[in-house]
Amino acid sequence: MFFTHLECSRRCGAPILDPHQRHHLCQCGAPLLARYDLDAARGWSRDCLKERAPDMWRYRELMPLLEGDSPVTLGEGFTPLIHATRLGTRLGLEKLYVKDESLNPTNSFKARGQSAAITRARALGVTTVSVPSAGNAGNAMAAYAARAGLAAKVFLPRDVKTPFIRECRLYGADVTLVDGVITDAARAASEAGSSLGWYDVSTLKEPYRIEGKKTMAYELAEQMDWEWPDWIVYPTGGGTGMVGMWKAFEEIEHLGWVPRGRRPRMVSVQAEGCAPIVRAFERGTEHAVPWENPATVADGLRVPRAIGDFLILRAVRESGGTALAVADAAMVEGMIELGSTEGISAAPEGGAALAAIRMLVAAGSIRSTDRVVLFNTGGALKYLDALPST
Repeated sequence: MFFTHLECSRRCGAPILDPHQRHHLCQCGAPLLARYDLDAARGWSRDCLKERAPDMWRYRELMPLLEGDSPVTLGEGFTPLIHATRLGTRLGLEKLYVKDESLNPTNSFKARGQSAAITRARALGVTTVSVPSAGNAGNAMAAYAARAGLAAKVFLPRDVKTPFIRECRLYGADVTLVDGVITDAARAASEAGSSLGWYDVSTLKEPYRIEGKKTMAYELAEQMDWEWPDWIVYPTGGGTGMVGMWKAFEEIEHLGWVPRGRRPRMVSVQAEGCAPIVRAFERGTEHAVPWENPATVADGLRVPRAIGDFLILRAVRESGGTALAVADAAMVEGMIELGSTEGISAAPEGGAALAAIRMLVAAGSIRSTDRVVLFNTGGALKYLDALPST
């Protein structure tokens, strides 16, 4: 295992931190990042992956495990990379791929981050974990907490879709419904748990959900025969996946598994009714002003403020990518098109990514021969009420 320490994502000068202890944000308020001895890891050959189980822990040497640790796993990761030929033909794209995260445990990409976070929480002796969620993260946390034998406290907006509430309770979680949006749920979770020693696994407020999400980039590299695609189109709420993949690119290149040079252009996709990253990108700012009165059919995109906003914007800008906002109607149309052309069960977030690709093709940004990866971050079943009834 090459996991060595934690450091500030801003590199503010704070001391590096011991991962044997509980840590959340840096003293400067920025997210912490897990770091590894990448020079020593260069002796780790990608050839060994051929004999490993098809899950995200196949990359365990560069995952947050210390001596004696074992993963809390439900088989998450190594989701299909589907060559969407019929949909690609419609769009004029020869090499359109869908990374279908709906096939993870609990039906979304949140399984990756929560597997890593709960693994570290158990190793740190935690007995109770808490999370504010728009839905899918709460479901995943509750499931992995149950797997680890930990008590789970989930705080959801009161107007969240009913399947999210019921699934949390299915896994034995204690659910609190809060007036407002996810930031209000986060405030309620903090007020309830800070004096009780609950371990908060909020997006980017602990260092390990990033490590689960970064495995999407490891898988892409492996599934694309160790070459990066030209574009990654990613629906962005809290942005952990975007931050994690950008971090993974550096790790993978340092290992020598993919040559340094051109990385994928990262596209951050948000809803027109909640687009703080898009607005910050267009204004050229490092941070995003919180979005007032956020509203969208995609619960995962109703995040008015991302604590890692500067990390998301850094990945987009350094990659030569962009940030786009799409209408709810276009998201739903995208859900239907992914389903009817490729048989993919897509949440509105996946539909949003498809709408963004259509915009980039129309603008001439994406060329017909570019390799484009659309991330479908969750399934449609929890969003059936968003679909037409006839």
